[in-house]
Amino acid sequence: MSDIVIRAEGLSKRYRIGERERYLALRDVLARAFSSPARLFRSRRPSAPNGDHSHIWALKDVSFEIRRGEVVGMIGRNGAGKSTLLKILARVTKPTGGFAEICGRMGTLLEVGTGFHPELTGRENTFLSGAILGMSNAEIRRKFDEIIAFAEVEKFIDTPIKHYSSGMQMRLAFAVAAHLEPEILLVDEVLSVGDLEFQKKCLGKMGEVAKGGRTIVFVSHQMNQIRRLCDRVLWIHAGRLKNQGPTAEIAANYEAAASSQHEAQDRPDSPDGKARFQSWRISEPGGEYSNALKSFGPIVITFTVMIKRPLRNAHHGIVLYNSERQLIWGTAFDGLELETGIHHFYYKLPTLPLRPGAYHWRVTLHDDNGLVDDWDCLPELVVATKPVTHRMDDWAGLLNIPCAFSRTREALPDHQAITT
Repeated sequence: MSDIVIRAEGLSKRYRIGERERYLALRDVLARAFSSPARLFRSRRPSAPNGDHSHIWALKDVSFEIRRGEVVGMIGRNGAGKSTLLKILARVTKPTGGFAEICGRMGTLLEVGTGFHPELTGRENTFLSGAILGMSNAEIRRKFDEIIAFAEVEKFIDTPIKHYSSGMQMRLAFAVAAHLEPEILLVDEVLSVGDLEFQKKCLGKMGEVAKGGRTIVFVSHQMNQIRRLCDRVLWIHAGRLKNQGPTAEIAANYEAAASSQHEAQDRPDSPDGKARFQSWRISEPGGEYSNALKSFGPIVITFTVMIKRPLRNAHHGIVLYNSERQLIWGTAFDGLELETGIHHFYYKLPTLPLRPGAYHWRVTLHDDNGLVDDWDCLPELVVATKPVTHRMDDWAGLLNIPCAFSRTREALPDHQAITT
């Protein structure tokens, strides 16, 4: 028996601009689901001619396979086609071209309150969602208390769902989808609706689901969530599958490509016109993207500055922030004599052991009269080293420091012992 549970071949989806797609009634969807247990569906609609500007391709010729037990992330910019792809896999919408095969019972969380009837209570919607997933009443009852406790809606479980906030609906929808043991779980960018603590709770639950051998396809713009949860990543760009592969590599290339689109040349000159930082890059080690760091070190960072008027006794400062604007590192140098022309400031670091993600350099230049230039550097620094920290964010800290671990029943000699 093949361990491939999702197979997509040439999936394409075309929308007519200004026209709404017609959706089936719930009874029709259920009837078709029971009549096609393998969840195989193909398009019957012809493609539009290339010159027809009244149509837009949300997806174009996307092919991939996902194996049983994999946790696969799906990344890409807004409008890239990620949600459309999930809706096709979930059989919410039909493809214009190609086909997808899904083997196994599927749970989906594509939008807040997906599958809920607004007039039914939380309790009734829990049983309805379970039934749609193919669960028996006995199975749902066995899991019911656990679902409600996880969703934190005990007080409102007999209230119609239309009176729930979007966060309450999301919590209940996620709890139902994750606890009723689907073999495949599709999760779109919905966790952003919940608070930070519930996001952590959801990620922890998805980790448990994955350890149980079930398959997860997870869409998120939060790269820390993707890195923490996913084994592999699909990068969707402009409706096409741009790349796929190990999470660390693909997520890093995606972040580097996104941040490289910001050009420093658009920055205006400083008020006094004495000097201007022009660019920065990772000189060593080199790579496809000059702002992506894929090595623990050593590292050489170069900042290029144009000096338009000679600076005497100049002061240069540099700091590094994380994405939340927390100060990570900083230093400064005094007494610089800078003649007119291009200057390159080199920083050689033995290592830069930061957790994978996006960071920001800020560089300044002063003279005796005050500030000459102050630049929040673009593009961002993207750290793409392999994560070696604790698997839980709460204990991972800010640094990504490789270490060796060993154990023995005999004490090391004094000269080999680790001292503090």
